[in-house]
Amino acid sequence: MADIGALLNPGSVAIIGASPDEAKLRGLLLQVMLMHPYAGDIYPVSRSHAEVMGLKAYRSIGEVPAPVDLAVMVIPSRFVATELERCGEAGVKAVLIVTSGFAEQSGDDGKAMQATLRDIANRYGMAVLGPNSEGFTNTARSLAVTFSPAMHAPERPLLPQWHQEGRVAVVAQSGAVGYSFFDRGRLKELPFGYVITTGNEACLEIFDLVDYLLDEGKTDVFILFLEDIKNPATFKCVAEKALHAGKLLIAAKLGKSDAAKRATASHTGALAGDYAIYAAMLDHYGIVQGADTEQMVDIASGFLTNAHRLPKGRRVGICTGSGGAGAWMADACTAEGLDVPELDARTREEIDRILPPYGTSQNPVDGTAQAIREIGYAELAWLVSKSDTVDGVVMVTSARKKNGYDSERDNVFRVARECEKPIVCWSYTWPHQTSSELFAEAGFALHTNMRNCARTMAALVNYSGFRDRFLERRASENAATAEPHRNRAGVGESLRKAGRIVCEYEAKRILAAYGIGAPGNDLAMSADQAVAAADRLDGKVALKIQSSDIPHKTESGGVALNLETAEEVRGAYRGMMESVRARFPDAQIKGVLVEAMAPPGIEVILGVGHDPKFGPMLMVGLGGIHVEVLGDVAFAPVPLTHGAAHDLLDKLKGANILGGVRGAPVSDIGALVEVMVSLSRFAADQAEAIAEIDLNPILVHAQGKGVSIVDALIVKQSLNITSKEAPHAG
Repeated sequence: MADIGALLNPGSVAIIGASPDEAKLRGLLLQVMLMHPYAGDIYPVSRSHAEVMGLKAYRSIGEVPAPVDLAVMVIPSRFVATELERCGEAGVKAVLIVTSGFAEQSGDDGKAMQATLRDIANRYGMAVLGPNSEGFTNTARSLAVTFSPAMHAPERPLLPQWHQEGRVAVVAQSGAVGYSFFDRGRLKELPFGYVITTGNEACLEIFDLVDYLLDEGKTDVFILFLEDIKNPATFKCVAEKALHAGKLLIAAKLGKSDAAKRATASHTGALAGDYAIYAAMLDHYGIVQGADTEQMVDIASGFLTNAHRLPKGRRVGICTGSGGAGAWMADACTAEGLDVPELDARTREEIDRILPPYGTSQNPVDGTAQAIREIGYAELAWLVSKSDTVDGVVMVTSARKKNGYDSERDNVFRVARECEKPIVCWSYTWPHQTSSELFAEAGFALHTNMRNCARTMAALVNYSGFRDRFLERRASENAATAEPHRNRAGVGESLRKAGRIVCEYEAKRILAAYGIGAPGNDLAMSADQAVAAADRLDGKVALKIQSSDIPHKTESGGVALNLETAEEVRGAYRGMMESVRARFPDAQIKGVLVEAMAPPGIEVILGVGHDPKFGPMLMVGLGGIHVEVLGDVAFAPVPLTHGAAHDLLDKLKGANILGGVRGAPVSDIGALVEVMVSLSRFAADQAEAIAEIDLNPILVHAQGKGVSIVDALIVKQSLNITSKEAPHAG
């Protein structure tokens, strides 16, 4: 088992390729290390110098006279494998490879070289970080093994001097971006414990390191910069561990645009994958998705200072000395899905006692400059927090003056310590550094960006609710999936016997065994049989061609709707067969499905796709223009509980349509959720057989009237099929 502790908390460090030339990376890295008071031993390894920057140098790692926990390689890529082998022979426990020129470069040579590093590391059980890494920093040990310019400022301690516990860790595949989080956050007095850059991840990956830090127990918030997730099993395990422990993960995942995918592949050799699937996996485990560096730093600050008092709801109280700034913040909060309710009468009465006639206690509470001078910002926030109508407080302030908070310093600390509801702060003027330090030391998140402040409160609300729901349903989810479905074996056998593309008639029979809809009605092989089948049904009927060779029935002329008389059915059957045989002369026709026309309802698309990394993923979307033009869909891994299915529906932009709008009846959301849960269970049970499932459309009827599955298609896994050859579930 690789010793990550020896990597991140080494007692001794050897720099292989050390140089006294600070213009070179191998000299710059050692210079940065020596800028900070690391208490361990440092051994330069150099064939050219007997001494490097005042330290005795050794010609090889084998000549170092004491055990080495961590070796750092800053040497040409062609020598790295040989040196890694020597480190293994010398008993080195961990290696950081700063050198680039491996899988991130084009061609197969770099990938082969990187595979060799992995083999050597596994053989010796070494913890290897990189290659193509910008190094790492352990602030508690004052150890900065990096050449990042963010570590070039020894006049500012790596950790705030007042800080005792509760830290932020950055783990990033990009070295430059990883250290940018530290650079931005340190100016806001954010206490970082670690900054770790993983580079190409030949051996250790981001979630291996997060797992170690969770077990270490000193980190409360993780900022992650992801180009790829190489090991889905590790990701799922670690993400759930963090959720159980109440440790927030904030992640930026690259690859949303084609340009980003190209940059990702060329940067670390990672495959960006389908962004929507990655986003769904992050959502599934309550991982907050960040849009930019400053926003992620601000959310980390807000969580770190409020983790012990997460909000119980979406209602926020806003207090300010500027009416305009307070109103603007109310707009920002509303845009983030927060509520800004009027305060209760008792709280308003108490606040009104200290307000001038031109102030207001409604919400936002405008204390005006007069009340702020009298009681201070913190006391006003305290009064607002006492209202039963709010779950959190946004304090709008001006922190520009150097000594602006001296008069209320003790009160700031008291409110931060005693308030039971989360408080986030926005300074509409640029805060003086002394104000930033005071707020951070007291335990307040002070934001300079209004939208980030509102988004931070929204992130706290969403995480708090999600974690509660996740933990509540996890037990039932485990119980529900512990035993296979009673019809699993029989359905598996039916799938095995079916062709690669399972058409509607067969698919509905298979799905019905899992309680998903009803089996298809009569399959007609002649016009007379179609008429007889229609006679057995009430009302108008639909005819649909059934052939595994014609998955898209409508485009082939293989669908006829709203047929009422025998003549209409007979004519439609004959016309359909002529049209289909003319267009698809070689298609194997299994017959024509005769079904009653479904009553009107809201169109919904349900599907399952098999992601090569994460396995089966359920997709739900509103039909018609919502999916064709707006792309209003949401994804989640299977299986789903009822609660998770409701959460997935809530992610749709048009979800309110199901709740009834403009006089339309409320849809039978419960029936839709039942189908989603059952389909997700089916997809999980039959994961090895299923490539795609497409239920399109499903008509969701009025509450109590259920749903109608109008069409169904199953595509099985095949060694000879690619995602481009099969119809996609959405």
